[in-house]
Amino acid sequence: MQEYIAESHGKDIRALVVGDRVVAAMRRKARGREFRSNYHLNGTVEKVEISAEIEEQACRAARVLGLNIAGVDLLESNNGPLVLEVNSSPGLEGIEKASGVNVAGEIIDYVVNETAFSEVDLDQLLRTVPGSGVLSLQLRNHPMMVGNKIADLFKSSHEIPVFALSREHKLIWNPEPEIQLRYDDVIICYGELNQLRASLKSAILGVAEQSFGAMKREQEQA
Repeated sequence: MQEYIAESHGKDIRALVVGDRVVAAMRRKARGREFRSNYHLNGTVEKVEISAEIEEQACRAARVLGLNIAGVDLLESNNGPLVLEVNSSPGLEGIEKASGVNVAGEIIDYVVNETAFSEVDLDQLLRTVPGSGVLSLQLRNHPMMVGNKIADLFKSSHEIPVFALSREHKLIWNPEPEIQLRYDDVIICYGELNQLRASLKSAILGVAEQSFGAMKREQEQA
């Protein structure tokens, strides 16, 4: 089942994403009683200037699917742009005709520039050491840890396995042991997996025991 967007019947926007930006866009319209607006189904195309919101939606859809080159189809609804479909191998004839942009050239330039560098899957790289790997701990699943310092979670500073802290969509590399943890933080740890699991379980239990102990003392004093 798919919601029917009446205000966008027979038309949509195709945004061609290359890398991290939209290089060309067009509005497609269906002919006659056909509701699909595809160019190869005899739909009409025209150049369109898209908003920053539409561009961000298109780029986000491509990122979510891990695509560096994608044709993202969006519906213009009363509630803003809605992603209809993401194409990993989009046709170029219609969008080049409508936009006047040499999309093939943009793709070639992107590929040429990217060949000078190579992305590394950090998790896969760190797993090359036998028995070692990466574990993450989301503080929202362990609210009793919020407000504690990283150093408070482990027995000694020499045993702290935290190599990064994800906070507000940013990574803090090698965070200071004295940094206080927040509700939306994600602790990222690296080490020997069995030992790492044991250390994190011990940290969780230690904080829980402290919290329950404090509650018990308050009840006794009351």
